[in-house]
Amino acid sequence: MKKIILVAAVLLLSYGAFAQIEAPVKWSYAAKRISSTEAVVFLRATIQDGWHIYSLNVKDGGPIKTSFTFAPSKEYGLDGKTTEPTPLTKFEKSFSMDVSYFEKTVTFQQKIKIKSPNAAVVKGSLEYMTCNDKKCLPPDDVEFSIPLGK
Repeated sequence: MKKIILVAAVLLLSYGAFAQIEAPVKWSYAAKRISSTEAVVFLRATIQDGWHIYSLNVKDGGPIKTSFTFAPSKEYGLDGKTTEPTPLTKFEKSFSMDVSYFEKTVTFQQKIKIKSPNAAVVKGSLEYMTCNDKKCLPPDDVEFSIPLGK
């Protein structure tokens, strides 16, 4: 009886080791000061082969678009909207519409107006959805804190 329980426990533990959470997108961040009053923040997604994330500009009725929310601060402000490179666009049957997306890597940029010489970090969060040709994962929210450097 003890052997059966031991074998069952080992099987359950080994099954759990294979049930990993899928995380096909990794985010990295950087900032570059252009002058004493301006900087650019870079938000880069590295995407596993076969997966993609969606553009900042997706029409209603489609997938969850990538979006960025920057924390309000007295030390800095946004200068314009977040920009992206030219995405791929194709008709997706699952959404019955043309959808713009990115594969492999994409770097989004946000210009920052520095209001205080003490400005050191840009904080915020991003939301994105990732899909492959078989499924979509639920949208994910990621918080970020990006040092502005000197």
